Amino acid sequence: MANLKLRDARKTYGALEVIKGIDLDVDDREFVVFVGPSGCGKSTLLRMIAGLEKITGGDLMIDGTRANDVDPSQRGLAMVFQSYALYPHMTVAENMGFALKIAGVSPADRDRKVREAAEVLELAHLLDRRPKDLSGGQRQRVAIGRAIVRNPKIFLFDEPLSNLDAALRVNMRLELMRLHERLAATMIYVTHDQIEAMTMADKIVVLNSGRIEQVGSPLELYNRPANIFVAGFIGSPKMNLLPAVVESTGPQGISVALPGGHRITVPAFGGTVGANLTLGIRPEHIRIDPNGRFPGQAMLAERLGGLTILHVDIGSNQSLVVQTEGTDTTPLHTALSLDMEPAACHLFDTDGRPLARLN
Repeated sequence: MANLKLRDARKTYGALEVIKGIDLDVDDREFVVFVGPSGCGKSTLLRMIAGLEKITGGDLMIDGTRANDVDPSQRGLAMVFQSYALYPHMTVAENMGFALKIAGVSPADRDRKVREAAEVLELAHLLDRRPKDLSGGQRQRVAIGRAIVRNPKIFLFDEPLSNLDAALRVNMRLELMRLHERLAATMIYVTHDQIEAMTMADKIVVLNSGRIEQVGSPLELYNRPANIFVAGFIGSPKMNLLPAVVESTGPQGISVALPGGHRITVPAFGGTVGANLTLGIRPEHIRIDPNGRFPGQAMLAERLGGLTILHVDIGSNQSLVVQTEGTDTTPLHTALSLDMEPAACHLFDTDGRPLARLN
């Protein structure tokens, strides 16, 4: 397999710059996920790596060799697209082996590589079928198999599961994770679904408006977001964000006033009295407590079996999303009290940067 480096990578279309100076290292055998909202540049960046989009500025290094001007077919990469793009008149075996046939690989070697990939993907019993006879998940596996037979240095995936239904997406997600482990492969995966990113990645790259907001492991991003964008984007349900004003600072941390006159002291430092901040708290770090300091009213409930998501109105046109046990039976439109763990709170300044925490 291989490693990959991007140094000040840029992409412009005329006067419009869509990739704005990306620096990134992808190590050998890593599963790296590019995630971000629509239009953030994640697919464009993947296509630049693949050679399907010309790099306007900066460097792409594959195994230490500059690859900006290397033909896509010579980069040693294999890409799996959102569309399966299978030839309807060919069998599964013919689809998987077509690139090898074009490359002049002998029929015997071609057949061996196709069968090896089919065994890995549990497609051996389907090699004589045509795409119309396959399910969506089977077609996606054929598309992945077409990449595997090429024995690429790096696999590139561009939202490959977005055409599948919810249950099949979960199954395919697990299959890709097993495939990564079996092949010990370097993989770069693009998705807008942060749950996919959290469950699959060794390393997540959060993109926004053509720039990297943060790079790290799923838990690093979840527990220590680099800014308010990452805090609000990573996590499902997403982090609650409330306006806060600094009332005092001291050795115990920063005391802030929240909407409705509520107050809490967060173990952090760096704020000044009167400064406007944003307080962030994950839904699972808020609990229903008869003695809680935040009165509210449960307005909506998402009962998911294993857990329940409550949407609680706390006044001043503010609400909190609260994650509780699946057995929770809190009735709607009745008063309740909430409390939150100060150590689990985050404070962000007006630029969206986190205040340092007391350890």
